[in-house]
Amino acid sequence: MKLFEGHSFHIPVMGLGYSIDTPINVAPYGISSVISLVDDSLIESMREFYSNKFDIPFKTISKKVDDFRAKRISSYLNLVDEIVTRKVSELKNTAQSASGELEKYIGMLPDVSEVKSKFNSATGDLSKWVNEKLHVGSIDVNIMTKLDQAHYENGEALPIEHNDAHAALRGFANSNLNSALVLSAGMSPRLYSYIENFKDFFPNNIGDIKKKIILKVSDFRSAFIQGKMLAAKGLWVSEYRIESGVNCGGHAFPTNGVLFGPILEEFKNNKDRLFNTCIDIYKSALEKKEHVQPADSPEMKITAQGGVGTSEEHNFMIDHYGMDGVGWASPFMLVPEVISIDTATMNLLADGKEADYYYSGLSPLGVPFNSIYGASMSVQRLGLVKSGKAGTPCTKGYLRYNTEYTERPICTSSRQYQTLKLKELDDLNLPKEEHQKAFNKITEPECLCVGLGISTIESKNIEVKLTDKVTVCPGPNLAYFSKISTLKEMVDHIYGRINLLDNDYRPHMFLKELHMYLDIFKERLESFLENLDDTKEKKQLIRFQKNIFDGVNYYKELFAEKKKDIIDELDRMLNKYPMINTEL
Repeated sequence: MKLFEGHSFHIPVMGLGYSIDTPINVAPYGISSVISLVDDSLIESMREFYSNKFDIPFKTISKKVDDFRAKRISSYLNLVDEIVTRKVSELKNTAQSASGELEKYIGMLPDVSEVKSKFNSATGDLSKWVNEKLHVGSIDVNIMTKLDQAHYENGEALPIEHNDAHAALRGFANSNLNSALVLSAGMSPRLYSYIENFKDFFPNNIGDIKKKIILKVSDFRSAFIQGKMLAAKGLWVSEYRIESGVNCGGHAFPTNGVLFGPILEEFKNNKDRLFNTCIDIYKSALEKKEHVQPADSPEMKITAQGGVGTSEEHNFMIDHYGMDGVGWASPFMLVPEVISIDTATMNLLADGKEADYYYSGLSPLGVPFNSIYGASMSVQRLGLVKSGKAGTPCTKGYLRYNTEYTERPICTSSRQYQTLKLKELDDLNLPKEEHQKAFNKITEPECLCVGLGISTIESKNIEVKLTDKVTVCPGPNLAYFSKISTLKEMVDHIYGRINLLDNDYRPHMFLKELHMYLDIFKERLESFLENLDDTKEKKQLIRFQKNIFDGVNYYKELFAEKKKDIIDELDRMLNKYPMINTEL
């Protein structure tokens, strides 16, 4: 699909469950979205739910079945594909009657869409035209590459292909989908090598690639290294999805102070270099492997996501930086027509103000995590800590990685880990204030495996355990939205046809990210000043500080005359953080 034949935005992955069935809701309207493949038990529950809803035969895939994780994933993805195909067929069959669904499809397209203008002027056999021109959104999937824990049988580790990420990849590869695999959370050479085992990632006999690869990246260097690595295996990266620190999906992966604007500028200036370098390596690798060459030069998109909240920002990403599309996530958490979210959590998000959204240590992975105060899992966690029962039973185990106290990895949000860690803390006999700070850090991680999926289950009126509570993962951008909306309303907001923002002041997306990095710098600087002997951290802070100033100067030049309000806000923000001028 060429840009603007269809939509110029996509819906990224959100948590483990919030976007797990989003393609069913939006793909028939030509909108692409992403499913998380972390939790196969949640996936199996959703497969049962949708099989019953659409009267499709269902047979449970139990954990006793060989390769159950991959088979559960393949079966669910095939089901989603079948349902979307059915919905699209129904939509196309209404072409002559000018049904509300077809009008909704066309009405949501951007006003610059060629399809929209041609549809409005179409004459003759409309059904034929609709069958040829209506684009279906892609049913993409996301794998966090580092969530690749090993599994055991009779005390022995199973072969690597049974690891979580490997099995999820196999599940997607063996599905019927013609879509993309989104790889996030960093580079995994062993997982990348495993992709080579599946023919759908290579050009078929007519040169088409059935299953494409999308890399989520935070800087150009990472994109360049990984793009070349995959190309050398005969694997083409069809899209580089640049993500800012102000993202949705839960985990944030901040840079060392390098701001989003300069990162986008580097991609803009080096897109041709990235393509030309990788295409030569790619074609050479295909030749060595005796694979069919692509029919044409393969497509390479560059897209951006993280903190976008207005049509002006959306268009700026496309017009100034040349992005091929923009990801919108957090605002869709107030669109129950699109995502699976329980009513109480959705209302919490709708009512939340700027001070309610925060950058947390909730993740057991030790990676910063975006959330909101008052989510039911956090309320339960704090209650358990107060009663002297920190941590929760580890029932799913997707985030087990810590081996401080055990041979096999355990989760840092588990009662087992936190009990051991708190005993170790008590033995240190630290001063009261220092002890409390360490105590809070140990007990802050919570069970994301349950928390990020339970809202989905509740939204389908499926019974859950009383102890299963909700973790929610909105980016801070959601603070400026409060209206629970329809799909059409949110799409109209994205394209500037209506405005869903609250009337309160909302900082530009670049400034919101800068604010986050200034907070990070402040926290790290205060920690460093307590331990001035940490020379490695000192070097990192000097680099962080320089990157911040370089980014600020870039923004001042970028917005010099056109956006004086942004320049003024930049100066006000820096004045609120005098520590950024600390000489290190």
